[in-house]
Amino acid sequence: MNIANLNLSFSLEYIVILMALIILYLLYYVFTKDAKYTKNIRSVASVVEDANREIYYLKKKLEQTQQSIQKNSQRMNDDEIYQEIERSVYDMQQPLALALKQMQNNIESIELEIDARMSQLESGVRQISIPSSLHANDDEKIISLYKQGVDIEIISKELHLAQPEVEFVLKINKIK
Repeated sequence: MNIANLNLSFSLEYIVILMALIILYLLYYVFTKDAKYTKNIRSVASVVEDANREIYYLKKKLEQTQQSIQKNSQRMNDDEIYQEIERSVYDMQQPLALALKQMQNNIESIELEIDARMSQLESGVRQISIPSSLHANDDEKIISLYKQGVDIEIISKELHLAQPEVEFVLKINKIK
């Protein structure tokens, strides 16, 4: 009887150690990926900074053009003034449109990368076979009770499990 308890104790210790190692690995993975995402965010910030700089120069150019138009307005008729303003606005709008397209492309690529990473993490978590409790049929009980419409809080109290553990079982089995 003591040998069985000792073996169970050792196997529980190994399971706990294994789970701790997996959690440490996941934390390391998240922190390393966070550095990459920070780099991407910095690149987007530099594009935004360049766009702001371009806006500043365009505003200056607009002011100069307005002053030039005011000086030349005595010599120009209304149609010529309208055409000059239209050209100036178009010249100012082009760099902004290009910068916005570049920002949109950067954001879309970051979103795609984040979605890919999230799906990889989700599939990795699904592949890890960590028992959610010491009783193997708790998962089946949780799923059965949830499908019957029983609230998660009640399920956790009835089965003497933590609420996050119940939610984890439901998420792993794609029920919630």
